Amino acid sequence: MATAIGALALVLIGAPALRAEDSRACAPRDVVLKRLASGYGETRQSIGIGSNNSMMEVFASPESGSWTITVTSAKGITCLIASGQSFETLAEALPNLDQDA
Repeated sequence: MATAIGALALVLIGAPALRAEDSRACAPRDVVLKRLASGYGETRQSIGIGSNNSMMEVFASPESGSWTITVTSAKGITCLIASGQSFETLAEALPNLDQDA
């Protein structure tokens, strides 16, 4: 997986919208999504919006278990934040916090 992430980073580093001052692997969102889908079979599993209007997404492959967390700025630039293996989908029940229960 380290080799795969390294290869993805090289692809993203070559993307035209990458700013030299960024130390993270960043590229236009469509470039990142195509690479995650074609190279790793990852699809979006969850999403969240940050207070600064950034979008956090988790992509994963049910077949291989690989996963990637990205953050996309309001300008459409997506950066890789973390990646790994052994992704699992969970459907845990929330704890009952009702005092009358």
